[in-house]
Order: sequence, then structure tokens, then C-alpha cells
Amino acid sequence: MGLDFVSNQEIILAARRNLSQNVWDYLTGGAESETTMRRNRRSLDSIAFRPRVLVDVSQIDTSTSFLGHKLRIPVMLAPIGSLQILAPGGGATVAMAAAEFGTINFVSSVTQPSLEETAASGSNPKIFQLYVHGDLKWVETILARAKKAGYAALCLTVDTAYYGRRERQMIDRWLPPARRVPPDPKHQASVTWETLDMVKEIAGLPFILKGVATAEDAAIAVQHGVDVIYVSNHGGRQLDHNRATIDMLPEIVQAVKGKAEIIMDGGILRGSDILKAIALGARAVAIGKLQGWGLAAAGKEGLVRVLELLENEILTVMGLLGVTRVNELSPAHVCKADPVTLPHEMSAFVNIPGGHVA
Repeated sequence: MGLDFVSNQEIILAARRNLSQNVWDYLTGGAESETTMRRNRRSLDSIAFRPRVLVDVSQIDTSTSFLGHKLRIPVMLAPIGSLQILAPGGGATVAMAAAEFGTINFVSSVTQPSLEETAASGSNPKIFQLYVHGDLKWVETILARAKKAGYAALCLTVDTAYYGRRERQMIDRWLPPARRVPPDPKHQASVTWETLDMVKEIAGLPFILKGVATAEDAAIAVQHGVDVIYVSNHGGRQLDHNRATIDMLPEIVQAVKGKAEIIMDGGILRGSDILKAIALGARAVAIGKLQGWGLAAAGKEGLVRVLELLENEILTVMGLLGVTRVNELSPAHVCKADPVTLPHEMSAFVNIPGGHVA
């Protein structure tokens, strides 16, 4: 079907046809009861728009910037481990798609191919995402490689002190490649603010802290000189019964007081989801599951098409909201509302038969 996809729900159905049950469950599921994952969706659906009319919206600019780099739309590609199980080329394919479309991709330290091969696969800026799976010497070695390869920034993920109980894949008796030889858990479990300071100094790059969920930690992060606060609950794959990231966002924006850029992920499936996050203070969002579905549907072309469809949705919503630039969005454009659908991983796509993909 390729470029004939007219909606991301068609891409999801194509991805399901291409993936085994094990890989589908790894990509699509969450932790334990999947309450956090569903809250991400419910809370996005609990926000309504307040459109303004009689505004000239004949020319709309959907672009923004992040750490000084231009983004065609305020969407980046979140780090995903074991990308290679979704499409040939794994992280390198993602880099090529990001470069073709005009955005930034985060490269997980546990994905394949190597960080060097992935860096060389596209001319776009890339961000290296680090899981601490060794001592400081190990950190020094891998960050030296990332700097030599030309990564534009470092992202330290800190919401994985313990690997979440992802029961869909547990019941399958299946693990993704990155978990088949599990790292020594003591390293990730012992990361502290002091560790952050040392990693930040070693990196010498713009520094992103991923996994921030409270105003308290956001304020501490700013005191430690973090450049970007990445609001995330790991797509509902780590702590169950966590809050939705869109619910975390306002208090974090207030705590940061403009001293760092703020991005978020968590349940982002629609252009409208993206603009709700921007209105509430995020500079941009990152997509994880939707990125994976695009890859699984049609490789690089499938992922580029995901981004094109999001761009079309963003353009439509901006025009109907009465805004011509992303930075015109504000909390005045949104309000609380009652959701009208039960939240689950497919509830943003009402035309998927049965409301889900088995």
C-alpha cells in the first residue's frame, strides 16, 4: 500500500499483518494492568479545544526548533530498543526516515545496528539515549564513541531502575533481543543525581533527562543544569498506575520556569494530541509506538508516511483552531472535557474493526 496510506490506522493494521504475536505484544503492550498506558490515552481524550475564528489561516507554519535544530513538525522519534525486530536496518532505517522527513531521532544505546552505523545513516541531527549498564569507565567509553560519531546531544533515561513487568511479553515467554542477555541491574538501579552530574560532565553535550514525572524532580534537574526535561512514563511500560504524561506536564512547566526546554511522550497518536501538548507547554513531543508501527508496516517509507500524516493532521487542527504558527498555541486553546471512548491502545482509531487489533 505504501504511500497510499490515508490514515495512521491503516498503517497500524498493516503493521499487525507483518508482525508476529510476540513482537506485536512487545511493541504494543504496557506494564501489568496497563493502567498507565490507558491513562495516557484517557487524559489526552479529556482535553478539548477552544478554537478561535475569523483568523487568516491561509498560510500555516508547522515547524518548530529544538536545541537550535529545526523540526518540520514538533515531533521527534523516541528511543526504542530492539528496533531491528520491527524492520530491516533497525535504528539506521529510522535515521534515514528522520533525515528524509526533517526531524530528529533518538538512538537507544541498546538498539542495533551500532551507534556509529546509525549515526552515519542520515544527515539529520541525532540524540544518543543512554541506559547506564556499566560503571563510569563503561560510560566514558560509550559516550566517547557517541561524541566521535557526531551525536548532537545526550539523553539519560532514569525511569528504568527496574525493568517493568510487561505481562503481555512475559506470558508469551519471549524477550526482545536487548533483554536476552540482561545487563547487571545494579548499575541502572544505583543511578543518582550525583551520577547524573558525572555523566553530564563526561558527555560535554546538551543534556536531556528522560523519565521526569514530577515538578519536584524537574526543579532539581534544572538546578543540576539539565538543558531539556523529557516528561515520560515510558509509554506505560514501566511503573503501572502512574499518571498520564499530559497530566504531569503543567506542574513541570511551572516548576521549570523557562530554564529548560520541555518535551514529552506517552500515548501520542494524533496531530491533535501533539498540539494539546504544545498548548500546555511542551516544545515538541516524541512518538514511540506509532514510530514502531510505521516501521513494521513499510520500513522507511512507512515511517515517513506516519510523519506526513501527522503533519497533515497538525495543519488541519491548526487551521481550525485559528493559529498559524506552533508558538501561538497556549493554555487558552484547551480546556478539560469528558472523554467519550474507553481508553486502550487503539481507541484513537475508531475505524479499526472492533476498536482493537487482536
